[in-house]
Amino acid sequence: MPDAAADRYEELAGEAVPPAQATMEAPRRNHVLFVTVDQWPARLLGIAGHPVVETPTLDQIARVGTRYTNAYAECPICIPARRSMMTGTSPRGHGDREFQPALPMPAQLPTLAQSFRDAGYQTAAVGKLHVYPQRNRIGFEEALLAEEGRGHLGGVDDYELFLADRGYPGQQFMHGMSNNEYGWRSWHLPEELHVTNWTTWAAARTIKRRDPTRPGFWHVSYTHPHPPLVPLASYFERYRARDVDAPRMADWARDPEALPYAVRVAWNYWEQLPPAQLADMRRAVYALCTHIDHQLRILIGTLREEGLLDDTVILICGDHGDMLGDNGLYAKRLMYEGSAAVPMLLAGPTGDKRVGVGATDGRLVGLQDIMPTLLDLCGVPVPASCEGLSMVGERRREILYGESLVGAKATRMVHDGRYKLIWYPAGNRLQLFDLERDPHEARDLAAEPAHAQTLERLSRALAGQLYGGDEAWLRDGALVGMAEPALSSAPNRGLSGQRGLHYPPIPLTDPAKAVGSG
Repeated sequence: MPDAAADRYEELAGEAVPPAQATMEAPRRNHVLFVTVDQWPARLLGIAGHPVVETPTLDQIARVGTRYTNAYAECPICIPARRSMMTGTSPRGHGDREFQPALPMPAQLPTLAQSFRDAGYQTAAVGKLHVYPQRNRIGFEEALLAEEGRGHLGGVDDYELFLADRGYPGQQFMHGMSNNEYGWRSWHLPEELHVTNWTTWAAARTIKRRDPTRPGFWHVSYTHPHPPLVPLASYFERYRARDVDAPRMADWARDPEALPYAVRVAWNYWEQLPPAQLADMRRAVYALCTHIDHQLRILIGTLREEGLLDDTVILICGDHGDMLGDNGLYAKRLMYEGSAAVPMLLAGPTGDKRVGVGATDGRLVGLQDIMPTLLDLCGVPVPASCEGLSMVGERRREILYGESLVGAKATRMVHDGRYKLIWYPAGNRLQLFDLERDPHEARDLAAEPAHAQTLERLSRALAGQLYGGDEAWLRDGALVGMAEPALSSAPNRGLSGQRGLHYPPIPLTDPAKAVGSG
């Protein structure tokens, strides 16, 4: 192990513990710890220059590995994003660019877990899988689920069983906060019962209970900082006295009536929070992030004490981001940086020079690249069905294509590593951003003559990516889109999918019906 890498690992995990004597073990193969966080924007990392949020563990993992600075969710919505992670395919490949809660994983696509299992790995998942049927293991031999209160889909939720065993049956959502809105309050049950603590505890126990004769693939999926915004009081308190960065407001976003139709739909959906509440909402999100960051230390410590850390590939990423009030927008679905860009950190096993140490890599990365990367690092064959590229390989993509929703709410995007073109078919609207000079997307270049050639080049590239019903929005290969409908909104009687008392168990409902805002 190079001295510099060893020093960095010891900063993170303390003195190395020699591997336990394991005469029964087969020759060493890399283990994998694959961690996902939900709705965590790429910018919310100390090492990325964020002025407020504390992420010391993630920052240190970046220092012992590589941080990918152009990583995106091809479809920044929970279920499609996770399907890309688990199949190594784009939304076109796996069939979801909306939010289809009753859509099974495509049977013809080998999954990430299945590929590791078939290669002799012990595979386990803890936390949120977001698949249907809910307890479909998609190749995992063991799954302990925390599915954010989706009992209406018919699955048994292990976290809710845990709360019941501890004497709090059905009380996960008695804090009163919605899973899809931006009010907040501190956690209402004892600290050790928070879903972040449970996920860490269950994952650490799973690692300790491993089969010593097989390498391990452990997927740990945290449900926060996705709403409900219910941080532990101790974590909110550490941010209470701090000035919080204000949301950004670009000139092109100051008039909501002038926004593209799909953006106006999003702008109208969420309540515009006054400044003091908006600042506290951000504090609550940062508190949830720091809580997860500190809990990751327990997983690192468990790997270290079990003698596994030096032989473990660690990959940490988000499924998508959150606008958090920037340009008056909240949540996901949009192709702006706050929504579509995700944290992506990769630390290789000791001595594996394919993964840089303390490096940043600006190649264009999508969630579809996770599966081939992890398989590649472990010497497991990558299925031919994978569309993604290994993040430690030599191949680079020239264009990353992104898509979200269908019909009038649709958004499409192409990114060439510097310029990002966003297309809104409703109204045939285009936005162009130079992310090298304008990483916060403050200046829309689409109407500027100096950028006409870039606009034309990326428009052609985007048109070449369209498929299915989207092809009706083309004429002679050019983008023409569709007429912009009148803006309308239905009354939000369900408070964006507000959960209630979950004991006795909630009744089953139509699994195809999306709850809240997805």
